[in-house]
Amino acid sequence: MGKSCVVIGAGMVGTSTALHLRQRGHEVVLIDRSEPGQQTSFGNAGLIQREAAEPYPFPRELGKIWQVASGQGFDIAWRASALLHVLPQLLAYAWHSQPQRHARVASHYGALIAACITEHDALVRSAGAQDLIDTRGYRKIYRTAPAFEQAARDAERLARTWGIDNRVEDGAELARREPGLKQRLAGAIHHASTWSVRDPGALVQAYAADFVAQGGQLMRAEVQALEPQLKGWNLRTSQGPLSAQDVVVAQGPWSQDLLAALGYRFPMFVKRGYHQHYDGAHGLNGPVFDAQKGYLLVPMRAGLRLTTGAELALRDDAPQPTQLAPAQACARTLVELGQPSPLAPWMGSRPCMPDMLPVMGPAPHHSGLWLNFGHGHQGFTLGPVAGRLLAEMISDQPCFLDPAPYAATRLAS
Repeated sequence: MGKSCVVIGAGMVGTSTALHLRQRGHEVVLIDRSEPGQQTSFGNAGLIQREAAEPYPFPRELGKIWQVASGQGFDIAWRASALLHVLPQLLAYAWHSQPQRHARVASHYGALIAACITEHDALVRSAGAQDLIDTRGYRKIYRTAPAFEQAARDAERLARTWGIDNRVEDGAELARREPGLKQRLAGAIHHASTWSVRDPGALVQAYAADFVAQGGQLMRAEVQALEPQLKGWNLRTSQGPLSAQDVVVAQGPWSQDLLAALGYRFPMFVKRGYHQHYDGAHGLNGPVFDAQKGYLLVPMRAGLRLTTGAELALRDDAPQPTQLAPAQACARTLVELGQPSPLAPWMGSRPCMPDMLPVMGPAPHHSGLWLNFGHGHQGFTLGPVAGRLLAEMISDQPCFLDPAPYAATRLAS
């Protein structure tokens, strides 16, 4: 017999969780203060990154650390006001990035990534959203021969280790594949296993519509408090009270807000990012990541989307898209970018954990409370994987992956 469940947060992770729970026969309410897919899931690069089997480590090269610290690059930006608040998390992130520790983390992270295409494919087909998907992969382009040669070695290692379809293209091959590029470059890595999405927010909305079509309830409201009861939970919301046997907190960077009142402290920090759309005749056949500069160009329904690298700032700091101008100038040397959209640049926050793994599973001290957040750069990629895994745990079904590495007990205080 199904349970009554409430999933808080209608981004890719929360929506996928609600859909998987409904598919297993539970009565599910998906609640968010916004429409599905309108926060972090809306503005990402729209890549389902099968190639991203190893998480981004903290920079270890002295040259890179100096470049970031001195503000010389634009792939990573930071605010001094935020560093004092997140310094403990950054130090822990650096500690987990030591090569042997990072290898252990990657073994658990890669297990999630390995399932991303299969799990998205099932939800895409169920939702009838195939028109949003491009399965031709994307390219990381390299300007200099040494960087390209190192990338080729790394791509070949990842292909052997994780079974990823990585294809090395020299400058001539890249020019044939992407004739819209203005410059002759050293080469590219074509990540052929990865999918791109023409409208990321629309894909989340398609999953949410499928959830409703299968009998789920979508509720637009602000959850103000979680109150444990003898059996189950009461939720105070801006639309009135709500009750359920099980509650899933899947609010990404806002997850800590509700959990703090229950005594939980997670060492989450955010990496913010920006995007801007352009109307130029760019001529790109697919997404292109300028790997040595740190920005990405993605053809989308709304135009060519330029996404920036990471900004280390507090979640609620005012937007400061300083990375966009140099990225735009750099992109203009490669493609006909055109004019920017009259809309203000979009900004979103990626919820990151110091050990680079998400928090997925039961809350340590409250029965019926479940956690699904902290997916870092890959919430859009991992939403259906995370949703299935958590739904299996809630349903007392055998889990298709071992959930132990992602348990909240490793981090909660």
